[in-house]
Amino acid sequence: MRRTAIVLGLLLWVGFAFAQLPKVVVPKFKKDTLSILKLGAKGDGLTLNTVSINSAIEKLSKKGGGVVEIPSGLFLTGPIVLHSNINLHLKTGATLLFTSDFGQYPLVQGNWEGVPQMRNQSPISANKATNIAITGNGIIDGNGDAWRMVKKDKLNETQWKKLVSSGGVLSEDKKTWYPSAKSIKGSQEKNPGFISSDKTAEYYQSVKDFLRPNLVVLNECKNILLEGVVFQNSPAWCLHPILSEQLTVRNIRVKNPWYAQNGDGIDVESCKNVLIENSVFDVGDDALCIKSGRDEEGRKRGVPTENVTIKGCTVYAAHGGFVIGSEMSGGAKNIYVSNCTFIGTDIGLRFKTTRGRGGVVENIFVENIYMKDIPGEAILFDMYYMAKDPIPLAGEKRELPKVEFKPVDETTPQFKNFVIKNVFCNGAEKAIFIRGIPEMHVKDVKLSNIVAKAKYGLDVQEASNISFTDLKIEASESYAVDIINSDALIFTNCLLSGNAKPGVRISGERNKGINLQKSGINTTANPIVFELGATEKAISLQ
Repeated sequence: MRRTAIVLGLLLWVGFAFAQLPKVVVPKFKKDTLSILKLGAKGDGLTLNTVSINSAIEKLSKKGGGVVEIPSGLFLTGPIVLHSNINLHLKTGATLLFTSDFGQYPLVQGNWEGVPQMRNQSPISANKATNIAITGNGIIDGNGDAWRMVKKDKLNETQWKKLVSSGGVLSEDKKTWYPSAKSIKGSQEKNPGFISSDKTAEYYQSVKDFLRPNLVVLNECKNILLEGVVFQNSPAWCLHPILSEQLTVRNIRVKNPWYAQNGDGIDVESCKNVLIENSVFDVGDDALCIKSGRDEEGRKRGVPTENVTIKGCTVYAAHGGFVIGSEMSGGAKNIYVSNCTFIGTDIGLRFKTTRGRGGVVENIFVENIYMKDIPGEAILFDMYYMAKDPIPLAGEKRELPKVEFKPVDETTPQFKNFVIKNVFCNGAEKAIFIRGIPEMHVKDVKLSNIVAKAKYGLDVQEASNISFTDLKIEASESYAVDIINSDALIFTNCLLSGNAKPGVRISGERNKGINLQKSGINTTANPIVFELGATEKAISLQ
């Protein structure tokens, strides 16, 4: 009864909370329009138009704002800075191509993976601007191939030979290509971009090429619109709104090579009141990602990402379709995701953190998710994130984390209060993977109406108060359900089957309160297996 009350309470809370999410404000602009051609810009692919474009933005902003128009053409440029009340509008056939001349990008104080860092100035940036937009039907190309390192294992032999012959520097083991000596030097330093008094300007210059910029950074901005445009080929992350409010993203396409190191789609960091809809992502790292700072710096900032709606998006190549973390030290809450499709994405729903982060991720509601050909997990909670690609490269060996209890303090992360329902997956390595840490379980999660065909079924480790309702999981290998040191797990009306070893395996002496109600598992023909100290007392059948 108590467990039922908890679940009903959570569902009632979710229904109320997401009905009350604030409406996101969409910016409006004066009709005044200024073409960059009037400031001397040339769309010939050779002329550097940095001055012309920035002059147009500054001139119109001083007059109260309006539309800065990028007409059809190939406009080579250096960094662009948006000002308040400006809509940067790309006409059909327009391409903003950012130069591969690193000298055009000065080093500035920025933020990387939740920590203040020196970075090369972003191709497009705005700082404390209000009422800004990037709209239209054109393309914004960050020329990221000039910046990014590339792993040999991610290219075929012909591609690798072509890349190496283009110049650059190889790592000592010849397995990673870097675009320059400064880039490889930075890779060999510990946290080279970190801002500290003992680092000189000369030092930062010596590793400058390694400090790759994000394509679009919007810092402490309000009333933002990104609409219609293709954002592609980013040096690092593609879209990075940070500490911003009232963000609308719709009908955009974000495209990076699948092998792009740190080639995230959009990283919404410590933002409030966000709508992302009807957009397509095909990238080299996480696609739709929620962040809020890393470790002590993130906790010190203490600004969660909250009140986020994501709907109608499609993700192709990516490490994760919808992702929270791993930099979530400021917390994340009140997030609603619906009607999204993930095709060929490494992991579908990916929630990741690790000890040291701290932060609370809570009140997350996900429904109507459709997946196909997922190389990893369809749904993943992992509190042992190791900052590696989710799918091991050929020959790469990985070890399981060492299981040990540690004290609970401000550095202990938390995942709680999730509702995930109506998820359908045709083809995955594993249907559902939940792995908490001994001192802080993943807890209070409701999964319902989930249908998945995968090699492996349910893998639940260090979890509490999890309900599985109306699941149909077909696992072609191993056990349908594998449970390690978890408690208060309730399976109701679930059809769980596995070919190699049908049934349930329970491992560990800390299991308790596992309830199989009409599970569809024939425990007479396929007895439950108890290992590593688990006993029959941990489970009840109804």
